[in-house]
Amino acid sequence: MPAKRILSLWFPRMGAERCLRLERGTLLAPLVVLCDQNGAQVISSLSEEASAAGLRPGQPLRDAMAMCPALVTRPQIPQAEAAFLAGLRRWAGKFSPWVGELPPDGLVMDISGCAHLFGGEDGMMEQVRAEAQDLRLSLRAAIADTPGAAWALARYGGTRPASLRSGDAIDQEARATRSRAARRHPRSGALAALPPGSSPQIAPSGGSLQAIADLPVAALRLGEAEAAGLARLGLSRIGDLAGVPRAALARRFGREVGLRLDQALGIVPEPVSPVGADPVFATRLTLPEPIGLREDMEAAIDRLLPPLGARLEQAGRGARRLRLQAFRVDGGLAEVEIGLARPSADPARMRPLLLLKLDGIQAEFGIDGLRIEAHVTEPVQARQARGHLDAARDAAERLARGPGLDDLIARLGARIGSEAVTRLHPAESHIPEKTARRLMAAWSEPAAAWPPAPTPRPVTMWRPEPVQAPERPRLEGPFRWRRRAWIPAEARGPERISPEWWLDDPAWRSGVRDYWEVVTADGVRLWLFFAHGGALSPGWFCQGSFD
Repeated sequence: MPAKRILSLWFPRMGAERCLRLERGTLLAPLVVLCDQNGAQVISSLSEEASAAGLRPGQPLRDAMAMCPALVTRPQIPQAEAAFLAGLRRWAGKFSPWVGELPPDGLVMDISGCAHLFGGEDGMMEQVRAEAQDLRLSLRAAIADTPGAAWALARYGGTRPASLRSGDAIDQEARATRSRAARRHPRSGALAALPPGSSPQIAPSGGSLQAIADLPVAALRLGEAEAAGLARLGLSRIGDLAGVPRAALARRFGREVGLRLDQALGIVPEPVSPVGADPVFATRLTLPEPIGLREDMEAAIDRLLPPLGARLEQAGRGARRLRLQAFRVDGGLAEVEIGLARPSADPARMRPLLLLKLDGIQAEFGIDGLRIEAHVTEPVQARQARGHLDAARDAAERLARGPGLDDLIARLGARIGSEAVTRLHPAESHIPEKTARRLMAAWSEPAAAWPPAPTPRPVTMWRPEPVQAPERPRLEGPFRWRRRAWIPAEARGPERISPEWWLDDPAWRSGVRDYWEVVTADGVRLWLFFAHGGALSPGWFCQGSFD
């Protein structure tokens, strides 16, 4: 059985070069990408110009600005970088069907049996580098028998371990350590040199140890503490570490050091875990002649939606958000998005929402391609066949609820935004203004039932407004509210409500409230309460109306 061959790709400037691709070549100044680290902004990725200016990853922003005043900064967006890495994974799929991600900026591929398709490993390496250069991406790549060895060569190939400081008391034992490390280990083989003419980025089959022997121990994917501890003992190279018994390493540094070394040497298997391709629900139409009329775009949408709905239905999913992209002949792109109140694969429910957004697409010199993608989908519950009585009952329930409610929510969301269409749901609280919570209608179901209140609640509620009346717990005469005199004709109450003692709500610092339903001489039903006073003075307030 042929040995496995692993290709490791590292994009050392991926974060900065992703931002440079968005600038479309218009930015010439040094650029860095910043992330938050312990409350400070530090460099996570930088361009070649920034490196030439003496900047480095992990450097604080204030030091970088002092060294390079013309520095251009961009914030790190982990989600965008993860999506960019996923795109690179799809690109790498042309070289091998077995591609895995090494977040945040690396890929690993099992190329066993694939290299001959590209003229051997050297040919594959050259093509990978050439295509990465065409993508304007910096790349370091290496091939070895194991993922650990390929990872080490890609990131540390050509580097040497840092020399030990003199006077550290380690120099006296470094020779002995190196002499022990140079001995043959029964599990690792001899420390032979690489064959003449071999590439340092391509380790020969069966020669992983020889290829990585001179690399620093950090190339074993160890933490800073483990690497520093090994360096203090004079074990600064992987070759020095290979001859040390695993039991001694485990007693001093734990199992991680020995495990990483054995994985790099192939003693402990480390399979490549490919990431499955995400399903894409999209349809595309390429037009022989540019179009620009609304009628033509509607006809194109009518051709695109049925196959999209069929794909969604076959996968058991429904679209929640749709993106319509129009490709112009001048290379421009116009796109609009819509959201559905319920996941659906029915083209009849998607079409009217897309037509509402067609005015947002400018044809300019003409459109020669359209694409519709359901980029947000949800599983659709399987339907069960029902009998006639159950079907009639379900139809009556849909009629009572309103069959077009979901479509109405979707249409309103397409015009004013889905987040602006809300509904109220009951919440467990005895505080009147907290008995309901506001939810997005497109992402929630109507409330099945509302728990009964001790006393009737007003139809409309607002923040308590002051009422001018005698400071007595019972309302016995006229009062003024909103610059108008009111005469109470009837009053029912009181309903005493206490504030939540575990919360310091500024609106309830007036203490216990006695709520009254007051009917005025004009027939207006108001909801008033008397605050007995806590941190504030007592008094009357109006909080709602029953009309």
